[in-house]
Amino acid sequence: MSIQAINVRNQFKGKVKEIIRGDVVSEIDVETPWGIVTSVITTRSVDALELKIGSDVVALVKSTEVSLAKL
Repeated sequence: MSIQAINVRNQFKGKVKEIIRGDVVSEIDVETPWGIVTSVITTRSVDALELKIGSDVVALVKSTEVSLAKL
């Protein structure tokens, strides 16, 4: 599945720099050309996206929420 279009305007392409895993939620640091963006997502989502250090992602920022899409 690939993303065809998305309505989130604030998108920051980067690489996963650090993953702090928790039982339910995990903290993901994404290194972008503009600095570090941090996302807190479910650990189940980390596993489903197969996120690892160095994974290419896009941080999607909408209001106070930061979502990730794996590239």
